[in-house]
Amino acid sequence: MAESLEIRRTQAERTALSDAQMLDTAIKLICEYGTERTTLKAVGEIAGYSRGLAGSRFGSKEGLLIFVVLSVSKEWLSDLTAVTRGKAGLEAIDAATDAHYKFCVEAPDHVRAFYTLWFESIGPNSEVKAVIEKIHERRRRDVEQWITQGIQNGQISGDVDTAAIALQFCATIIGIVYQWLIMGDAHEEIESLHTQLKRSTHIALCGDAGGHKQT
Repeated sequence: MAESLEIRRTQAERTALSDAQMLDTAIKLICEYGTERTTLKAVGEIAGYSRGLAGSRFGSKEGLLIFVVLSVSKEWLSDLTAVTRGKAGLEAIDAATDAHYKFCVEAPDHVRAFYTLWFESIGPNSEVKAVIEKIHERRRRDVEQWITQGIQNGQISGDVDTAAIALQFCATIIGIVYQWLIMGDAHEEIESLHTQLKRSTHIALCGDAGGHKQT
């Protein structure tokens, strides 16, 4: 039965399956042993394939790490798009912040592997760095867009520094994740930090934590 199911899979389906299994394996290895011991050979063999499959699929270790970064980023972007669809201003920012906390709780290994690669990418010769920079820029633009939409619908004052607040929001998210990584499964503390981020963003954009501009 297993063989007949395998025969019915297309090449694209087999590739997607092996990618998913190697992604899960790479994430587990990064979380348990760090990037140094996350080799192409180990990923291919532990995922249940030949030792050369990961090498032929990703080309290099850097290619594998970029694959992990892009895969987790795509997963997060899918969640983010779903929760912010049709929302603007503070509503979108609050939804995104809540979704980020949920993502940390529900997919902790994915988040841990992603940010391990993020923080290690600051090295001088990392190919991952350019990919991370594009992801960070995309996040910042999203926040700027939500703020701009909030200004347009009258929810947010037009005299706020949109770029500065968006950058501060993204930097704080990164700081929260770093704190989460060193604290372990401190869900209450990390949830509190996300709540405080929403409050501080409300104050920066509207003058108070309730989302209403002070007069």
